[in-house]
Amino acid sequence: MKVFLALNPTLRQNLLVLFTAGLLFWSSLSAILPTLPLYIREIGGSSQAIGLVMGAFAIGLLASRSWLAGLADHRGRKIVLLIGVTAVAIAPLGYIVIDTIPLLISVRAFHGISIAAFALAYSALVVDLSPPQHRGELIGYMSLVNPVGMAIGPAVGGFLAEWFGFTPTFLMSAALGMLALGFAAQLQEPDQGGKLLSALSPSTNKFWTLLGTPRIRIPAIVLLLVGLAFGALSTFVPVFIQEVGVELNAGLFYTAAAIAAFSMRLVVGRASDRYGRGLFITISLVCYGLSMLLLWQAHTAIAFLTAAVVQGAGAGILIPMMAALMADRSYPNERGKTFSLCMVGFDAGIAIAGPVLGFIANSLGYRFIFGLSGSLVFLALIIFLTLSSKSLLHSFRFAIGRGRDVYAVEKLPFNSKSI
Repeated sequence: MKVFLALNPTLRQNLLVLFTAGLLFWSSLSAILPTLPLYIREIGGSSQAIGLVMGAFAIGLLASRSWLAGLADHRGRKIVLLIGVTAVAIAPLGYIVIDTIPLLISVRAFHGISIAAFALAYSALVVDLSPPQHRGELIGYMSLVNPVGMAIGPAVGGFLAEWFGFTPTFLMSAALGMLALGFAAQLQEPDQGGKLLSALSPSTNKFWTLLGTPRIRIPAIVLLLVGLAFGALSTFVPVFIQEVGVELNAGLFYTAAAIAAFSMRLVVGRASDRYGRGLFITISLVCYGLSMLLLWQAHTAIAFLTAAVVQGAGAGILIPMMAALMADRSYPNERGKTFSLCMVGFDAGIAIAGPVLGFIANSLGYRFIFGLSGSLVFLALIIFLTLSSKSLLHSFRFAIGRGRDVYAVEKLPFNSKSI
């Protein structure tokens, strides 16, 4: 935490405002995570309908990525941040007044815009403010808003729904979103952000063209496979717990995962500045795959919570490390594009997971889809170990922390003892 003392007071205040807005945003978004699948089932939705509605979240993500990335890089990060918190405040109100599957799909897609906008703008703002030598550490600390918010939101939302019903839960989610909007409006965007960076790099690549470049393609494929697993996790865990007959509030599953993610982010960011991003991405994929296999075999509350902790550890490492990796591999005026493109794989995985895995669950059950998800994550691990750099040897060395990232734009200090 000493790194914050090196920042001037204005920057520290901006980071505090940004952190508070992020905490409220993720609490709002995650409060309905254990609730919405059960609400869809209550109004008569099948497993496939649950998958369609929950997966529609990624439709909004994918459809808005390109536009929001350009807006962030050329008009500034704050306007994109405000779009995200406005969407997260409005969408829960739609769940209150709508009880048909087609319209719920539309509201859920609109809700997806919130995370596309907020996550992009938040990550870019943090990177804009971070000295390269401390980038991983600051990203690690500032990304704590995600696990902390996701520890608070599902626990409160799950118990609120259990005690008072669905409507108060959706109202609480909207209220948290409005508070996030109030804080985001106070942010003073730094000079490093948005359109002022346009002259700092030679890159003129179009948005989708960048996706085919080696520095982005493999991280995006890895996140596609992990996104399929996360889509299964975020969509079907509440109904799977209910189907197994375990006495466990689904909100506590997500809270346990978030606490584990919080714990990992406290230490991983700073360590990655020294040992490289590859080692920690590898560790995160191992954790993610194991968590899916633990869910595949889960029959008790302890087993579900153990899987949650292992998954949280993986998630707490993976997304911040991918953000840091993309920052290392990007010129300043590309950061909006590269963050968005890398996360396109994750978004697509979530979008596919809902309807496809919901269809599979109808035939083979929820347990099978978690075993399948574990296999997909281990496939992602193999791809990262063998294809993350310019050759098999470079890829493997980078993935186990024994070599530099050859695609990094800024060559960060590297611990020579690890080579």
